[in-house]
Amino acid sequence: MAEPEQTQIDETEATEAVEDADPLAELEERLAKAEAERDDMRDRMIRALAEAENSRKRAEKDRRDAQLYGGAKICRDMLPVYDNLARALNAATDETRAAAAGLVEGIELTLRELTAILQKHGVERICPEVGDRFDPHLHQAMFEAPVPDFKAGQIIQVMAEGFMLHEQLLRPAQVGVSSTPG
Repeated sequence: MAEPEQTQIDETEATEAVEDADPLAELEERLAKAEAERDDMRDRMIRALAEAENSRKRAEKDRRDAQLYGGAKICRDMLPVYDNLARALNAATDETRAAAAGLVEGIELTLRELTAILQKHGVERICPEVGDRFDPHLHQAMFEAPVPDFKAGQIIQVMAEGFMLHEQLLRPAQVGVSSTPG
């Protein structure tokens, strides 16, 4: 019979232990957990909103760049056509111009039309002059040579014009540069 009495005492102690637990402390603990969870959720929400805004801005920038520079490859591919037409006109002597006036006029018109189309799409020519200062951001030095009456770093010859598409360099102007010591 000792066992039933022992079981009854254990149940009484457990009931007293539950009654002794501070309901305020339990509520404070639950409140602290809820506040921590709320703070975590708020932090996650703010980060998600920031990431969404960054993604939107990136997408907008990518869209603008594609609109401005999307044609860069075809523009770059058209530059040799421009060069060849310009070379053909430069090679035409007065005698050739007189003998084949229609052909030369057709080349001039084609070059003008190509130039107008490139300009319409934001392509600008970089046309350095002999004597200009070499700019490594716009020019490519094809050779250096000591030339009297020129200072080091001055352009002494222009082999090919350069081109910019808006703010992007499509092709630097190809130039010869003086290496004469100053």
